[in-house]
Amino acid sequence: MNGYNRKVPPKRRYEMPKYAAPPKKKTCKERIPQPKNTVAMLNELRNGLIYKLESQTGPVHAPLFTISVEVDGQKYMGQGRSKKVARIEAAATALRSFIQFKDGAVLSPLKPSGNLDFTSDEHLENGIENVDNDVSKSAITVDGQKKVPDKGPVMLLYELYNDVNFECINIDSAQNNCRFKMTVTINEKKFDGTGPSKKLAKNAAAKAALASLCNISYSPMVVPQKNVPLPIDDKSSSMELPQIHADAIGRLVLEKFMEVIKGQEAYSRRKVLAGIVMTENMNFFEAKVISVSTGTKCVSGEHMSVNGAVLNDSHAEIVSRRCLLKFLYAQLDLQCNQATAYQSIFVRNTDGQYPYKLKSGVHFHLYINTAPCGDARIFSPHENDTGVDKHPNRKARGQLRTKIESGEGTIPVKSSDGIQTWDGVLQGQRLLTMSCSDKIARWNIVGIQGSLLSSIIEPVYLHSIVLGSLLHPEHMYRAVCGRIEKSIQGLPPPYHLNKPRLALVTSAEPRNQAKAPNFGINWTIGDVELEVVNSLTGRTIGGQVSRITKQAFFDKYGFLMKNLPGILKRSVTTDYGQTKANVKDYQIAKIELFSAFKREDLGSWLKKPIEQDEFVLNE
Repeated sequence: MNGYNRKVPPKRRYEMPKYAAPPKKKTCKERIPQPKNTVAMLNELRNGLIYKLESQTGPVHAPLFTISVEVDGQKYMGQGRSKKVARIEAAATALRSFIQFKDGAVLSPLKPSGNLDFTSDEHLENGIENVDNDVSKSAITVDGQKKVPDKGPVMLLYELYNDVNFECINIDSAQNNCRFKMTVTINEKKFDGTGPSKKLAKNAAAKAALASLCNISYSPMVVPQKNVPLPIDDKSSSMELPQIHADAIGRLVLEKFMEVIKGQEAYSRRKVLAGIVMTENMNFFEAKVISVSTGTKCVSGEHMSVNGAVLNDSHAEIVSRRCLLKFLYAQLDLQCNQATAYQSIFVRNTDGQYPYKLKSGVHFHLYINTAPCGDARIFSPHENDTGVDKHPNRKARGQLRTKIESGEGTIPVKSSDGIQTWDGVLQGQRLLTMSCSDKIARWNIVGIQGSLLSSIIEPVYLHSIVLGSLLHPEHMYRAVCGRIEKSIQGLPPPYHLNKPRLALVTSAEPRNQAKAPNFGINWTIGDVELEVVNSLTGRTIGGQVSRITKQAFFDKYGFLMKNLPGILKRSVTTDYGQTKANVKDYQIAKIELFSAFKREDLGSWLKKPIEQDEFVLNE
């Protein structure tokens, strides 16, 4: 057999396995982020909205749907060939009422009362009048409670506005212990924020812009703890002071402090800064800073005075309230002269038991750069919102607390008869002073005008309390009014339990670890210069009697009783303590306050030695 007849096997063809898929060509497609529709944008700003089908018209093959959504008490409509389109149109209509979209066009066919632009020329010219209640109703969510947006303020600001420009400015750290200041410009409007870092300052500026332009608040007041809803005031929908008002109050006090401290920078050191701002008809464009003060110490027992010549308590918020008393006396002095009576914030009261009362629309706002000492500060800043109190001091929550002479911090009041003796203090017993939280709670019952002025004017109450840091809504509310609201009773009208509005400024102050100085400053509107007081002696640095002591106010009271029209003119012949005791309604309200604390088992109010009030008028 030759090789030519040999059969050669055919070449095998390579075949793809039947189960293998042919390779796909690689394609590089760029994913384009889809813009959010109006429903998603609106739900981010106002959670818990309900869309309702109002009507369906047209033939079956071409229906026309009408859907409505209610935002801030205002109903908005949208129409479309499908329910989805109609819902998108309704949300777009709502957004146009208070948001400027990225295309730069201002869409404002509707203007609900809850979304006011306080920076508009109209309000700058006419002022803000009676908008407090309207503003507090905005951004309402589920169960009538407001909620902080899920997104950060900077990101949300960039989403809502196209022309957003941030700028960092160096500032003097003495202003509020912050090193950075950020300014954000939106549509030629500027908003400032400060903080210990550029990031926090930027967040603060964005929060200020959102609060002013969109009424979106990041305040802790709008995040109630689970199962612990925020209390609702009888006269309003919320106890939260609008954010733009809180920021205005904080800014005014800080600016006034920097103004009055010029030339005496050696006394600018402070841990606590406080001030009182007065508004008329809630017009913050013409608000006045009544007082500014610093301080954290109390007088030593050895420096007690038998003639009312020392300041017992030099804590900043207490001093600011005493400065307010000085202002109230000055305003009543204007009533002594017919030519100046119209300038006074007081008017003759023709239909009440008190000769004078505040003009309608006059409000006082207290600013403190941190939570007041005592019950309002006995909590951990890192508490979560679980509604379960795990703090080791929970058993002492609500308890009356006292400051210790020459030191900082507070301790619970022990069960006692509430009396301190002069000889006991001089022999070494520490002089105790009630905490600032307790004193503010007292002001919310008896007023801030004091016992002497209570024989002349109706009780005056704080409209709001604004903090610069450490605001915990539940604890702050409990401290200033909540712990006795269920037990207080029998107050003589017009005395009542006042519930001030609460707020935290957007540019919160960082923790100050510096040692507290032994001095404090005070300034009242009308003063030529500030006064510096040695907190341990209760006298000025030069050893003089302070202008806001009991002695100074008793002298002013004696002058008013001789010269003020509309009251029975008489000389004050009794001592200071007895004169206060003769103001019956005030004393009844004060005794009821002390009894309410006892009924709640929160301790007894400690009183200073009675010898301190046994002095008479200077001739």
